[in-house]
Amino acid sequence: MAVKKHSVVFAGLTALTLAGSLCSAPAAVARTPFDGKWSVLIVTDAGSCDRAYRYALNIGNGRVSYDDPSFNVSGHVDARGRVSVSVSAGGQRASGSGELSGDYGHGLWSGQSSASACSGHWEAERRG
Repeated sequence: MAVKKHSVVFAGLTALTLAGSLCSAPAAVARTPFDGKWSVLIVTDAGSCDRAYRYALNIGNGRVSYDDPSFNVSGHVDARGRVSVSVSAGGQRASGSGELSGDYGHGLWSGQSSASACSGHWEAERRG
């Protein structure tokens, strides 16, 4: 199932699962040095998901977003580059965590649906 595979794999990035919290004023979230456009490669190391996908993610004010409304993406990057992201679509869920440093990043992801489970790693590169 394409939707299942996309959402399970995307979560690893997303791929872009982000950990940590941002220090901010009550009315505003602080910008991070990692804000911008990122290309994230999600690779399946275990399970029946497709081998790899690439996604374009955005980080703004430390929050991760994706321009496809069929996925519910929730994630954060803190000022030190720690990433935590969760993704869901339909009955599928995935999450990932890792670290960004400069213009690159890496981490692990795992996901499941009612029919399968997959896991792997992700790599990210800033594109703007």
